[in-house]
Amino acid sequence: MMIAQRGPGSAAVVRGVAEALPVPDRSFDAVLAVLTTHHWSDRAAGLDELCRVAPVRVVLTFDPVVNAQQWIVHDYVPEIASFDTGRGSLEAMAEQLGSSSTVLPLTRDFEDGVLGAFWCRPLAYLDPAVRRHMSGFARLDPSVVDEAMVRLDDDLRSGAWDRRYRSLADVEAYDAGYRLLVSGR
Repeated sequence: MMIAQRGPGSAAVVRGVAEALPVPDRSFDAVLAVLTTHHWSDRAAGLDELCRVAPVRVVLTFDPVVNAQQWIVHDYVPEIASFDTGRGSLEAMAEQLGSSSTVLPLTRDFEDGVLGAFWCRPLAYLDPAVRRHMSGFARLDPSVVDEAMVRLDDDLRSGAWDRRYRSLADVEAYDAGYRLLVSGR
């Protein structure tokens, strides 16, 4: 779908998967992977491929431990955290890439639509259009999501969510687990 949206004169397109990139060694000066490694069937193989094809690697990902501690995951959809069970730690990814890791906190008005974006605006999660763009929700059985959203709605209406998370009202930025891994500079 994205390929069809390209305009005339766009650069060439190569289809492939992260675990077996169809290009020669050192084909690029740099590679960029944005919130994708959790979709790869073999994360280690995909990271090896990034190292093979470029000396500079930039990976925007998330720490599965911190991600699982977000209130939306921990309290309402813990099934999202189970997708990363046994897939390796952030530290292992950073070591494999030979990279540093930078915490990327989300501000109160962050609008990108990633899973943690609405950490201080819980009503947003009740909107199916908002959830549709979050792969964590998209990968779940719809009945699991529906049940979780009923619980969230109940907690918001009763004030239980506010009592539990009132401390977020004073927070300007929140660590939802997003990390930038940069190597080979």
